[in-house]
Amino acid sequence: MKRLFPLLLLCSLTAHALTYTPEDSLRIVRLLEQGQQQKDNPILFYAEQLKGMPYVAATLEVNPQEELIVNLRQLDCTTLVETALALALTTQQGSTSFDRYCQNLTKIRYANGNLDGYPSRNHYFTWWIDSNEAQDIVEEITPPEALRAPQALDIHYMSAHPAYYPMLKDDTKAQSLIREHEQATNGRVVNYIPRAKLNQSKSSALGFIKDGDILAIVTKKDGLDTSHIGIAKWGTDNRLHLLNASQIHKRVVLEPMTLYEYMGKHPTQLGIRVIRMKE
Repeated sequence: MKRLFPLLLLCSLTAHALTYTPEDSLRIVRLLEQGQQQKDNPILFYAEQLKGMPYVAATLEVNPQEELIVNLRQLDCTTLVETALALALTTQQGSTSFDRYCQNLTKIRYANGNLDGYPSRNHYFTWWIDSNEAQDIVEEITPPEALRAPQALDIHYMSAHPAYYPMLKDDTKAQSLIREHEQATNGRVVNYIPRAKLNQSKSSALGFIKDGDILAIVTKKDGLDTSHIGIAKWGTDNRLHLLNASQIHKRVVLEPMTLYEYMGKHPTQLGIRVIRMKE
């Protein structure tokens, strides 16, 4: 992404640099204006407006130092969810302001809403959930007991592979901070819905999942907690589907396959955690 118009904003009580283009800010404002009449399910509304957007990996890894990046031209799975949630939160607050959107995106993307260098980003989705629950933005929904399975967290992928991360590979202090946060997280047990339980209709126990819920796909890949995220939508087939920034389709799509079928093609995917925006 070309780096244009860096400036300083006061976001979450911290002045920081912002990377965006005029087209990004204009589209944010247009979307917020359109969304003023969509307050019942704003996350799903905004995610659907972004369908067709090109998928590009690592859209936040474009600067030598951490900056807030607003990019409405390219999305990956995490930035799709963060964009839709920041738009929805701004709408919930009754605002159509680009500055307010940036403040909300900062709250969502960084630990306790504070951009303080690369380690402050919610790199693992468990950290993302923890931070946004603490700020009363979302809540993780515990599945019914019949659908529930435990995941013992053991995250260490970033500290084991710092060379994979441009802003981490030569920064030993940042590596240490990431490792400490990983170790503080490990040992916790969280609940998820196993893939085998996802082939149920909306009228079953699985129907507690709502359109617009954030779905985090739990993985058995070594050192990770989740491997992909997207947004829930019940299809006309009465089965759960995933609206996501897809590496396979190279764009933001509502998967034509059910979520159960989709996960069946990815053997490392174990199931889903369910996160809901608070009203």
